[in-house]
Amino acid sequence: MIGSLGAAPKGGCSRAGCRESATWRIDWRNPKIHGSDRVKTWLACDEHVDFLREFLAARSFPVRVSAFDAAAPDAAAPAPLGDVPAAGGDGA
Repeated sequence: MIGSLGAAPKGGCSRAGCRESATWRIDWRNPKIHGSDRVKTWLACDEHVDFLREFLAARSFPVRVSAFDAAAPDAAAPAPLGDVPAAGGDGA
């Protein structure tokens, strides 16, 4: 997992043991313990984006998937996620 609340994501895939570069950004939160303003971000390679998204969706966490470009400046915090999990997320 990478930082949240405005931290600019950088690095590789968040799947344990994977050393591939990230191509997807997965924003999520645990609504049982955090409000909609607390969003966490994982990064994923093409091979693991579905695994990580499904892992979070199976727990009924709101999830949003979007393309990730490590070269693009991304200083903005992720937008708040609603209480209803996204069915499959966006973009993947």
